[in-house]
This record gives sequence, structure tokens and C-alpha cells, in this order.
Amino acid sequence: MSDTDASVPVTVYTREDCALCDAARETIEETAAGLDVAIDLEMVDVDEDPELADEYGERVPYVLVDGHPAFKYEVDERELRLKLLAAS
Repeated sequence: MSDTDASVPVTVYTREDCALCDAARETIEETAAGLDVAIDLEMVDVDEDPELADEYGERVPYVLVDGHPAFKYEVDERELRLKLLAAS
């Protein structure tokens, strides 16, 4: 990794008791670790913000990688790998 020690911001819009959200987080953490790419993972519970709940509602997990929409419902490990490498 470079000396800048920059991590890739990854945001996951989630909600409580969301099995797909748990699976997405696991995939993101394992993929980043396997690539040796540092990530700044932020889990955002949409139910804590009425605007987010309106926007995302049942469409979780919704994943942003480096500020860009990347995945909805399921995280594709191969595609995630490419996105993390491109952003790192």
C-alpha cells in the first residue's frame, strides 16, 4: 500500500435484522482484507433517518464505494474487488 495510507470509503445503507446487509458487510470486509486495501466502512441504519428510510426503505443493503453507487441487495465479490482496486 502507498505511503499516503488512504483508505477507500465504503458506505452501506442497512437496517436492523437484515441478513443481506450482514452478508454484504462480511463480503466487503473479507474482500478488502484479501486485497490488502484499507477501507473506511460506514454502516448507516436507514431507519434512524426518515429521509434515508424514504429513499432506501426496503432497498438495502445499498452500497457506495468511494462515493459512487456500487451495489444493491447483494455485493458481487469480483466486481467489488475491481472497484476497490480502482479506488485505492
